[in-house]
Amino acid sequence: MTIVIALGGNALLQRGERPDVATQERNIVAAARELAALAVDHSLVVTHGNGPQIGLLALQAESCRDAPPYPLDVLGAESEGQIGYLLETALRNELPNRDIATLLTQIVVDPVDPAFGAPTKPIGPVYGAERARRLAQARGWHVAPDGDGFRRIVASPRPQRIIEIETIRLLVAHDILVVCAGGGGIPVVETDTGWHGVEAVIDKDLSAALLARDLGADALLMLTDVNAVYADWDGARARPLSAVTTVIIRNYTFAPGTMGPKVEAAIGFAEATGRMAGIGRLQDAAAILRGAAGTRVTRSPASKS
Repeated sequence: MTIVIALGGNALLQRGERPDVATQERNIVAAARELAALAVDHSLVVTHGNGPQIGLLALQAESCRDAPPYPLDVLGAESEGQIGYLLETALRNELPNRDIATLLTQIVVDPVDPAFGAPTKPIGPVYGAERARRLAQARGWHVAPDGDGFRRIVASPRPQRIIEIETIRLLVAHDILVVCAGGGGIPVVETDTGWHGVEAVIDKDLSAALLARDLGADALLMLTDVNAVYADWDGARARPLSAVTTVIIRNYTFAPGTMGPKVEAAIGFAEATGRMAGIGRLQDAAAILRGAAGTRVTRSPASKS
């Protein structure tokens, strides 16, 4: 099977952890062990989140007084290189006889996407309410609740086309484990003067679903730090969903910018391909494929074309 795996940024840098390289390396080594076990029997294409990392890079860039802060597309490319390097190294140590390649990936977005006027994508660390208020006021940020705190939110336009898709297909055809479209890919638009990056962060799950469809993948796994998708997630009646059809899961609402895009990506992939999209914990990846863990989303019979 060819499986596209989307690793959540919080699976690589968990809540409350110090955002240093040693911590990320430790988490990535653990992730690589899980992925390596799947790679024995399957062809993997791996993408990853970058919310905590790009937020940290943005804070570091703002602290430099000798140059203006770098835009989000450049910081996205930096995070792709950073996480891709650590992930490729860890995978190579687990799979010494397997060819592995990390590819900087540009993804086309619509320059007039309404998301540019309505930020939803959380990046960076979690702040308390008062510090979030001060940062928003001082830096012109948009902030929104995230768990028991607040995070900066930025524009998250929909991915439309993967520029390097033919290169990715070529690598997969030669049985190379590919790490690509990290952080949702680098958002770019085409203008009269050529290609240009834009100030945004694409949701990595929506990009992963596009990638999986374009590659004709047999399954899409979105792996994070929660064990399943929960119905009524924000109330006392919250309960995990296991096997669910696209029609059923559409009856629920989910948090925008976090679980919402994962469910949307799962529905889009399942309905377009008739194949399974799974959501759950990184350590449950193999069990999700077997149907023994996580949430598995499949196309409803009525949706078949």
